[in-house]
Amino acid sequence: MSPRTPAPRSRRERPAKAALTYESIVATAVGLMATEGLQRVTMRRLAQELDTGPASLYVYVANTAELHAAILEELLGAVDLTPASEDGDWRDRLVRVLTSYTFVLFEHPALAHSALVARPSGPNYLALVESILALLYVGEVPDAQAAWGVDVLLQVATATAAEQSTRARTAGAEEEHNALAATLRQASTETHPRIAALGEDLASGAPGLRLEWIFRSVINGVRSTPREQGTD
Repeated sequence: MSPRTPAPRSRRERPAKAALTYESIVATAVGLMATEGLQRVTMRRLAQELDTGPASLYVYVANTAELHAAILEELLGAVDLTPASEDGDWRDRLVRVLTSYTFVLFEHPALAHSALVARPSGPNYLALVESILALLYVGEVPDAQAAWGVDVLLQVATATAAEQSTRARTAGAEEEHNALAATLRQASTETHPRIAALGEDLASGAPGLRLEWIFRSVINGVRSTPREQGTD
């Protein structure tokens, strides 16, 4: 008796693909960023990973910029917002929230640059903004100044993360810093008197200390700088 030839398997018998959802799209995009880098997280590459067509993704995400904003929104869930509900000086607590946000971006250098223009709008972003506003309120910062100040504080944190993450990835970054310090030390008192007076102090300080000082100076500026009343 000859062996029987297996009957061809119908496509209908294959396991069905999981239904496409916004959550599955974002989760896959985050995974792609972790393994291949943010520059590879495009609508076409994401569609390939999800075994679908790019047109299917546009139902959920308008474009690549919105996709990157969605990734940022997902990662903002890692920001430590507990200082907002703790006791202690409101400035210290606000610095800790902003530092946590900055460190989340430090861990994802490409996303730090994208965050300069990507604007998330989900619950994690709203929770971050609410925490900052709540601490400014505790510090009796006038509402008008707080409304603009929250944007400035996040811009400073994001720009700092983008700059520092770029330097950290640049070959010879330490040598470049040492060369700058040497240049400042050798500045002429005749041609550059203020540089000569400050010297190496212009490039001094551990990154963490400089970051905290930046935040405190901006926070104090937000609190003490009134908004001019205009018609625009």
